[in-house]
Amino acid sequence: MSVVLRVPAADWRAHQRRVLAATPGLVPVAKGNGYGFGLVRLAGEAAALGVDTLAVGTPAEVAAVRDSFGGRIVVLQPWRPGEPGAEELLADERVIHTVSRVSDLEHLSASGRRPSVLLELLTSMKRHGMAVGELTDVRRVLADDGVDVVGWTVHLPMPAATGGNAAEAERLAKTGLAVRQAPAWFSHLTGADYDRLRATLYTGTRLRIGTELWLGGSVARRTTATVLDVHKVARGEKVGYWQHAMPADGHIVVLSGGTAHGIALEAPTSAATGRQRLISAVNGSVEALGWARSPFTIAGKKRWFVEPPHMQASMVFVPGSKGIPGIGDEIPVELRLTTATVDEVVLEE
Repeated sequence: MSVVLRVPAADWRAHQRRVLAATPGLVPVAKGNGYGFGLVRLAGEAAALGVDTLAVGTPAEVAAVRDSFGGRIVVLQPWRPGEPGAEELLADERVIHTVSRVSDLEHLSASGRRPSVLLELLTSMKRHGMAVGELTDVRRVLADDGVDVVGWTVHLPMPAATGGNAAEAERLAKTGLAVRQAPAWFSHLTGADYDRLRATLYTGTRLRIGTELWLGGSVARRTTATVLDVHKVARGEKVGYWQHAMPADGHIVVLSGGTAHGIALEAPTSAATGRQRLISAVNGSVEALGWARSPFTIAGKKRWFVEPPHMQASMVFVPGSKGIPGIGDEIPVELRLTTATVDEVVLEE
């Protein structure tokens, strides 16, 4: 009676190996919810690939992967004094700390621990990083040799939003390399752009990949929910916490999966095309009337929520009497795996 993610293991791992073969210097990313698979599982998959480095999102996530992955661990969230766990990790020689502010670099350089660091350069993302104008100060701090510089890191926007990131990546990397020779680490580069930069830069390159490695390719992943209850209802009958009146005769289908699983948790989308914007506008108009389309598919159609999903269950309305599932049936549920928490991951052999 749960939400289950099923993945054909051989296909999934074959895709991972293809990405590895095409990406010299690959650094797998395992952060947050582990792209739906969980951090421990992804750490084990990264270890099986034989890579030497794994990236996690926060200092707290190091503990989740440390026992399953024996190589070095990069923390992508920039190091900050006072961040829970950040100071303690300075004693772990396996951990590489991302540094995005000169003041933090000064703090680490004076710590006496000589931690390993990635120096983050500010990109057009405008999220974290040191601006080009600050690199004179960076050079000054590095002269004290209080940190071990593992590389320069350049976190780029999505290529689809920019038409390609190669020019920005090359410009920033060369700016950093003029201060200190070290490998250049990148994210969000196309394969062709990364190959060109590898041929252009002579200090080594690394590419962080998360979504494409774990969720890319043509792997037939399936997520399902379980039917917990089915109730016949009449037009006008009021149901649910908020006693919404039913628009027609039909059935209420109660399903496993709710907000605790990431169901119906919304975030801004790119809505890059006119069609996507139109769909968003139509769905918004319908939701304004008190109805929202659910991610559950019954009898070939996405069904409407009766009301917002509960914490661990959802109620949807199916009109009429055809195609009504039975208790215990498993039905497809569409989940954004980067925000989902499933009850079980099944790797099908």
